[in-house]
Amino acid sequence: MARVPEPRALVGIFGGSGFESYLEDAEELEIETPFGPSAAAVKIAEIHGKRVAFIPRHGRTHEFAPHRVPYRANVWAMKSLGVRKLVGPCAAGSLQRHVEPGTFVVCDQLVDRTKGRGDTLFDEPPVTHISFADPYCPDLRPRAVAACREAGVTTLESGTVVVIEGPRFSTRAESASYSSQGWEVINMTQHPEAALAREAEMCYVNISLITDFDAGFSEDSGITPVTVDEILAVFKGNNERLTVALEALVRDLPEDPPPCPCNTATQGAQV
Repeated sequence: MARVPEPRALVGIFGGSGFESYLEDAEELEIETPFGPSAAAVKIAEIHGKRVAFIPRHGRTHEFAPHRVPYRANVWAMKSLGVRKLVGPCAAGSLQRHVEPGTFVVCDQLVDRTKGRGDTLFDEPPVTHISFADPYCPDLRPRAVAACREAGVTTLESGTVVVIEGPRFSTRAESASYSSQGWEVINMTQHPEAALAREAEMCYVNISLITDFDAGFSEDSGITPVTVDEILAVFKGNNERLTVALEALVRDLPEDPPPCPCNTATQGAQV
């Protein structure tokens, strides 16, 4: 993928539907990619003197279910604007009792349980095998943790997210299985988003906004199965605190970030 000679934005944010109000007085761009259009027009605005691009990953009116999100187009659009630092906040469920609703988790590991999603930018030669042992950027993760804690949020500095296909929620048996592995977070969008960002050689960090306990860690857990109403009730408060955290994260990013291993992910990975 060609480098952008004059970047339009340093930071990119994928957010949930309705979160675009975070960027006021924004420039709006329609970007066509080899994978079709992004989920919505890209909005670009200035925050703390830095240009920030935003795409609602599910579309402006949440028209894309998790398995239908145009992940490749979204990532390509960000890369085409020159974005180097990409933030992927998402609503997520908890798989462990100590990870309570309202907590933020800055994940360091990912388990993919999706199927059939377009999960590479390299369908055509050269065949590319990126290293994905550590799926999240080692530079952005501690910055995100610090920003979330500055916003007054209880934040876990690591955790594993298991990504399910959706759009349905888990059965109790599935939830108990994931929990028994020791994984903390369950979500429907982190894969292939994180992997595509790595292929595009962008630094990527996840902030999981815990909205609920999952279907139940066991049949006798006493936990009521998650519902959309429950998620939305917690989501609004999480989103308000996320806005504060993102402002702090953008503020503290250097104007000219030092090189990171993420930025050379395809070097030596192509056959």
